[in-house]
Amino acid sequence: MMPLPIDVVLPDLRQALARRDDCVLEAPPGAGKTTRVPLALLDEPWLAGQRILLLEPRRLAARAAAERLAAELGEGVGETVGYRIRLESRVGPRTRIEVVTEGILTRRLQDDPALDGVGLVIFDEFHERSLDADLALALTLSGRELLRDTPLKVLVMSATLEGERLAALLGEAPVVRSEGRMFPVTTRWSRPLGQDERLEARVAATVLQALDEETGSLLVFLPGQAEIRRTAERLAEQLPAGVLLCPLHGELELAAQRAAIEPAPAGSRKVVLATNIAETSLTIEGVRVVVDAGLARVPAFDPGSGMTRLTTRRISRASATQRQGRAGRLEPGVCYRLWSEELHQQLPAYDSAEILQADLAGLALQLARWGMNAEELVWLDAPPAAALAQARDLLMGLGALDDQGVLTPHGQAMSGLPAHPRLAHLLLRGQAWGLAERACAIAALLGERDLAPGQGADLHTRLLLLAGEGRGPRGGVARIRQLVRQYRGLLRGQAERAVADPEHPRWTGALLACAYPDRIAQQRKAGGQDYRLANGRAASFGEPDGLMKSPWLVVADLGSRQGQREERIYLAAELDPALFEGPLAEQVVSHDELDWDEREGVLRAERQRRVGQLVLSREPLKNLDAAARSRALLGLVRRKGLELLPWTPELRQWQARVALLRQLDLQQKQASDWPDVSDAALLANLEDWLLPYLDRVTRLAHFATLDLAAMLQGLLPWPLPRQLDELAPRTLAVPSGSNIRLDYSEHPPVLAVRLQELFGLADTPRVAGGRLAVKLHLLSPARRPVQVTQDLASFWANTYGEVKKDLKGRYPKHYWPDDPLIAEPTARAKPRGT
Repeated sequence: MMPLPIDVVLPDLRQALARRDDCVLEAPPGAGKTTRVPLALLDEPWLAGQRILLLEPRRLAARAAAERLAAELGEGVGETVGYRIRLESRVGPRTRIEVVTEGILTRRLQDDPALDGVGLVIFDEFHERSLDADLALALTLSGRELLRDTPLKVLVMSATLEGERLAALLGEAPVVRSEGRMFPVTTRWSRPLGQDERLEARVAATVLQALDEETGSLLVFLPGQAEIRRTAERLAEQLPAGVLLCPLHGELELAAQRAAIEPAPAGSRKVVLATNIAETSLTIEGVRVVVDAGLARVPAFDPGSGMTRLTTRRISRASATQRQGRAGRLEPGVCYRLWSEELHQQLPAYDSAEILQADLAGLALQLARWGMNAEELVWLDAPPAAALAQARDLLMGLGALDDQGVLTPHGQAMSGLPAHPRLAHLLLRGQAWGLAERACAIAALLGERDLAPGQGADLHTRLLLLAGEGRGPRGGVARIRQLVRQYRGLLRGQAERAVADPEHPRWTGALLACAYPDRIAQQRKAGGQDYRLANGRAASFGEPDGLMKSPWLVVADLGSRQGQREERIYLAAELDPALFEGPLAEQVVSHDELDWDEREGVLRAERQRRVGQLVLSREPLKNLDAAARSRALLGLVRRKGLELLPWTPELRQWQARVALLRQLDLQQKQASDWPDVSDAALLANLEDWLLPYLDRVTRLAHFATLDLAAMLQGLLPWPLPRQLDELAPRTLAVPSGSNIRLDYSEHPPVLAVRLQELFGLADTPRVAGGRLAVKLHLLSPARRPVQVTQDLASFWANTYGEVKKDLKGRYPKHYWPDDPLIAEPTARAKPRGT
């Protein structure tokens, strides 16, 4: 057995797990943790013959890890070592190590929360922070605490991990660290990609350079399948003889994946073009050169639209380290990075956890099935409350949760299907309608990559490819057909209300509407490309499409680029609106709409049948009572704001005076009798103060005749009106005898007064029972500001002399005494008698 760096720390790992039920293992790329750790722990006394579950984040990595572990034992897969992944399982009665993907573990935990017969769960490559991994860890820890009588040990390991943070989560678990990869890797930096430079051209040029400068096979990291395809097309005619070109991504057939992973034939070299699937524990034989574009395509959930989009982003430094490590597994290697060392320092240290930016509908459904709230579980990063609430709203709309947020029988059935809740709902509705076969085909198509990109948006085209009519990608079609069979095997029972004419194509749109009720779309203009969605957003076709003849659609896939207001429709199906009278009637809501026609100034009242925000039909409402009309008026005020009412500057000052006294009370942490009369509070409480006065309002123009002053002053119970005049007076008397108006629109309130009228006044005037000094705007004889102060005494002592010189020069006929504190104040040029 070839020695690996991880071998050195295996005794420490055994000792740590013998003492504790939790452990964190940090082992950089090439250490051999995936290959050696499960086998090293298989015969530990504490395991007592129980199984080990080894979690891998991807199907390809899970299958490859199981094959390597079995080979180490000299056995075939399915004996001591087996695996379970979606659509495939190779586990036998003697299996002790099961390599599984994270979603498989989540469903296993739901069926058996205690994980009976399992003694150790290993979370491999946890640094990827997938949503399924975070959920699986939370449920594992919860099930262990609540239901296990015997210990269940948890080992979390990764090449790049915030080990101390995770150790704290696991109750200060011990951290075991391995030294790292076996061989050094030289990094070769380059300038960042230019704004107008094609990624594929730059990558192809770097690959040809590396082939010329270095020996061994190359592993090239690209963000997605499209870039892999375009790069392969550029390289196909330029590669030297004896160099094989191998794409590697999760959508390839198994044979093509194996060809990319296995060693190149003797005398040959390989160029493997891969997505970030090759960052994980997957070993690609013969690689000693890595070319890294520094990009990854990751899903990001947009709460505003309720949709998940794939976005291309720069990778983190941790991910770059993972990729670089692929070059140093067998001998010293080289990593070509298509960015500069300066830019590298600006990259984030770690990838963001998927749970912080993902669609949480699936997680919310699993939590409901588990019977606990997110707050009751242990998370490295807790799911965001807003995204979780949005997910629960979706589940309620799909009938998975009742009004109290409790899992319904329908939700229980949904949670047992290995599909997104939208697709699970579609599958169950299809079964109930006697359309299980079509529902399985649609769900499988939507759960995988598009079979016909660039061939129009009609989902029916993809169904024909799946049925064998036309040519699609062979591996993709085979995989989707396998998924159809899996879904078909999971659905049981007879149709509850079989639809008539089940072969009619309109049922495709009906089933799609079950999954995406918020993406039912109505055409804005006959034959046009623009549609309005039930969620209120806009969507359009980027180019002419056969579906544009359809007034109604259901959109399965749409997205937008940064800066675009409208979503682009990529995949959809025609929808027959007559279905809203039958199978889709549960999506229709009757709503009485009362609103004011602002153009004509009259009330419009109608009963609308809606699907989301789309109106199916309208019917005028007659004989409205006064209460209904008043509610419509309140709705109008809330929509247009309080400016619809006859405000005056004096009333705005009254509002500011009350607000000031309330604020001072609250700042001093004392209860205040002064009500909240802010615009927000007034709008929130229209029923209390405005509604009683609306019986005479029959047209919009009547709002101007309302006695707003009486309404607002009625909010102050006695003796607050008297106290308002005392504590926040409208005017202040100044030494000249003038009564100057205070401006309460600022804080503190402003007293704008000519400087000469304050002669003889030693201190700044105060309001609110002496609690607050006003802000003095000291004016020249021409009423231009010369000074702003809240400390009049300091102004007289320190600043007046300079101000007097300036004013005396500009206004020589006016009185400017040397000592303002003993001078006679005046509102004239000079005091009387001088």
